[in-house]
Amino acid sequence: MVITIDGPAASGKGTAAKALAARLGFDYLDTGAMYRAVAWAALQRGISCSDVEALRTLLPQLHLELTPQGILLDGQDITSHLRTPEVGEGASLVAVIPEVRRWLVELQRRHAQGRHLVTEGRDQGTVVFPDADLKFFLTAELPTRARRRWLELQQRGLATDYETVLHELQQRDTRDSTRSDSPLRQPPDAILIDSTHLTPQQVLDIMELHARQRLPIPPSQRPL
Repeated sequence: MVITIDGPAASGKGTAAKALAARLGFDYLDTGAMYRAVAWAALQRGISCSDVEALRTLLPQLHLELTPQGILLDGQDITSHLRTPEVGEGASLVAVIPEVRRWLVELQRRHAQGRHLVTEGRDQGTVVFPDADLKFFLTAELPTRARRRWLELQQRGLATDYETVLHELQQRDTRDSTRSDSPLRQPPDAILIDSTHLTPQQVLDIMELHARQRLPIPPSQRPL
């Protein structure tokens, strides 16, 4: 059973997906972190995240493993390195490269086999899991998303200003929605949730309500 959550950057997908997975007893898949992992690997090797040929050569050398705790790359837990602005920018660049997307989509589909899964990203309900059991599209107004991302960076001790974050998100939105391969789109059968004026708890409650109304959640995965 697969539930997808798509949406633009900083819309709250990760928070919602993790919480919904925990509430339902499902596994959680952060596909954005997978693109960040490829970007981090490239940057560590001095490879430009827009160098298609170099990335094509790099991919077969990488062993990416998804665990409940995070992401292992060649046996090393790199989860704590993936949330910097530099890696995020790199992820948005590698994400437009078809070879990278195909490689990671195959990995995502293999990971989903035999699992109850909540997965979040930008093409989960349109490309990776077009036949998902339930789809959400989570969005919010750009200034709200920029403020959320800015506060997140401040809390992690990464100094930046709001205007810079706003500009970077604008650029990210443009790249995500205009790329030729798997652009960001709302799946026609997805439930749209605008979180601009909602708390994370309210978003979770809405998603859980739809999940329990529409899906045969196993009794063992219902909270007592």
